[in-house]
Amino acid sequence: MAETEWSLRSFLRQLYFGSSTRSRAFRYILLLFDLITIGYFIVSSMLDPGRIHHELDYAIAVVLTLDFFARLIAATRRGSYLFSFTSFADLVVIVSLVAPAFLENLAFLRVVRMLRLMRSYHLLKELRKDSKWFRQNEEILQSAVNLVVFIFVVTAIVFVVEHDRNPNINNYLDALYFTVTTLTTTGFGDITMTDSVGRLMTVLIMIFGVALFLRLVQTIFRPAKVRVSCPDCGLSRHDPDAVHCKHCGRTLNIPTEGAWD
Repeated sequence: MAETEWSLRSFLRQLYFGSSTRSRAFRYILLLFDLITIGYFIVSSMLDPGRIHHELDYAIAVVLTLDFFARLIAATRRGSYLFSFTSFADLVVIVSLVAPAFLENLAFLRVVRMLRLMRSYHLLKELRKDSKWFRQNEEILQSAVNLVVFIFVVTAIVFVVEHDRNPNINNYLDALYFTVTTLTTTGFGDITMTDSVGRLMTVLIMIFGVALFLRLVQTIFRPAKVRVSCPDCGLSRHDPDAVHCKHCGRTLNIPTEGAWD
C-alpha cells in the first residue's frame, strides 16, 4: 500500500512540478481548462442565474475535486497546502458548484478561480520562460485579474443583499451596473438603494471600494516597470530605459534586447 501511494505521489509530482514535455503539456491543458471554466462561470452567472439544470456545474466540480486531491497528494507539505490561499479558492469554487440550492446567489464567487491561476508559481515560471509578452505585461495581468475578481465579488454581495429588497436589481447585470457606477463615482441615479442596509453597503463600497478600485486601475494603466534591484538603495522597480536610479542616482545596468516597443 505504501509503495503504491509513493508511486502515485511521484507520478503526480512529475505531472504538476516536473520539467518534461508531458508535464508542461499537462499544465497548459489545465490552464486552458481553467480559462474555459472561468469564462463559463462569468457568462452563465450573468445570463442565466436561475437555471435549473446544473449537470455541467457538477461535471466541472468533479474535475476540480480530482485536481484538488491530486495537488494535495503531490504537495510536499500537505498541511501548508490545505491552509493555503489556492486551496481555499478551490474549495470555494467546488462548494459553489455542488450546492446551488444554498449558494446560487453567490455564483460570482467562482471567479476566485482567476486568482488561483495567477498565484501558481510553476505556471508563472513557465509563462515567463515561454512568453516574452507575458514577461513584459505580468504585473498588468495580475492587476487586471485582481480588478475583475474584486468587481465581481462586490457585485455578488450587492445582488445577494438587494435582489429581494430593491425592485431595480433583478439580475446580476443590474447589480454589476450599480457596482461599476458606484466604484467609478459616476452615479447615474437610475438605480439607488432605498433601504438602510443597502445604503450602508453603498457607503462601505464608496469608502473602501473606490480607493482600491482606483489603485488597481492605476496599476493597469501606469507605464510598465522592470524589476532590477539597485545595488545601493535597493529600489527594485525602474523605467525600462532608466540609466540612473531615481532614488539614489546610482548608474544602472538594465538588460535590454534593443528598442522597446
